[in-house]
Amino acid sequence: MVAALLPAFGGQALALSRVKDLASIEGVRQNQLVGYGIVVGLNGTGDTLNNIPFTKQSLQAMLERLGVNTRGATMRTQNLAAVMVTASLPPFATQGNRIDITVSSLGDAKSLQGGTLLVTPLLGA
Repeated sequence: MVAALLPAFGGQALALSRVKDLASIEGVRQNQLVGYGIVVGLNGTGDTLNNIPFTKQSLQAMLERLGVNTRGATMRTQNLAAVMVTASLPPFATQGNRIDITVSSLGDAKSLQGGTLLVTPLLGA
């Protein structure tokens, strides 16, 4: 079929474009995602237990899911912080695409710099 069309174009190169690059489809939009997570590895700049009890609750729940019993144990959380994670999933995104996220402290952490965000599920509206 392509060989039959070549004489019609006089041997000129064909330019290929994707429809999604040329057209705007009504109803296609970004999807807002949100999640709750924990940042660990902070150098003493994380949440304090006295002011932010949900940080301790989150840590206990996570450790229990991993098989570690922490009930009744004394915990210090100055090296971790409870955070909200938000992102915009672009239209036509597929599995494996990288997206930018924003991580914001929920408690009284002084800084999240140098910390590691643990796996955080993101949910759509």
